[in-house]
Amino acid sequence: MNKFFAGCLLATAITLPAGAQKVEVQRPDRSQVFQVRTALHHLTVLEMAEPVSAVAVGSPAFKVEWRENRVFIQPLEPNVATNLFVWTASARFNYELGPAGPTEEMHFAIDQPVPNPALAVPASAPDPPPSGPTVAEVLLDTRPVRTERVKLRKDRVSVLLTETFQYQGQLFIRFAVRNESKRPYALGTPQVIAVVPGRFRESLHSLSNLQLSEKDTARLKTNGQIPLEVVTRETQSARLQPGQETVGVVGIKLPEAVATPLVLRLVFPSTSAGPLAATLVR
Repeated sequence: MNKFFAGCLLATAITLPAGAQKVEVQRPDRSQVFQVRTALHHLTVLEMAEPVSAVAVGSPAFKVEWRENRVFIQPLEPNVATNLFVWTASARFNYELGPAGPTEEMHFAIDQPVPNPALAVPASAPDPPPSGPTVAEVLLDTRPVRTERVKLRKDRVSVLLTETFQYQGQLFIRFAVRNESKRPYALGTPQVIAVVPGRFRESLHSLSNLQLSEKDTARLKTNGQIPLEVVTRETQSARLQPGQETVGVVGIKLPEAVATPLVLRLVFPSTSAGPLAATLVR
């Protein structure tokens, strides 16, 4: 047992005074994003109802490890927030890790209720292995998106594509939306379209993993479009006030015959100034 786990198990055995860190019960719901409050030099424990198969955290400012059905979270830096995914054999759970704050406001533990014992049933075939990615797969296979051609306008709502991650025929795209307009913007769920590329002034192979500018997108000739199935979507905020920014992730099912390079267009709800979209060459 390594030192981190030893410290975690020791921490769970300490009895805290009333009014200190909070212990809450989380009702399992994969459609929700659960808020987690942490504190520097303290551990927060997520105790799941079943063993954990994989976890993925969005920033190295948090140390996250797991053992059996427990996930241990320790913030390493102040003023950093990120997201956390936890996979079990039957579900995925979504968390937003807030910046480290005072200990009296932190979550000491968040527990899932243990289901009532089921009646004995005849033995069946063993469950298939978990399908979630490992932390190593997420960290090693995440690819940053180049955005050097994108120019953000101060009077508009803008989208920046930041990272991609491909796993078992699915592609996850992380994006940021910034509202520099003078009106609120309702983010909604983006549609994702595969563009069949035609003639372009440059070789698309040289633009791999690049977000095209509005001018580049207008110059790209297309030979058709294919709507893609959206399998997951997560955003920190559904509505942005002027001057606010949020991040999100959209996951799509890749077509069986993937063209090279693949040109994807993320179409967001229109703004007061007109359509809002981002084009990715991958």
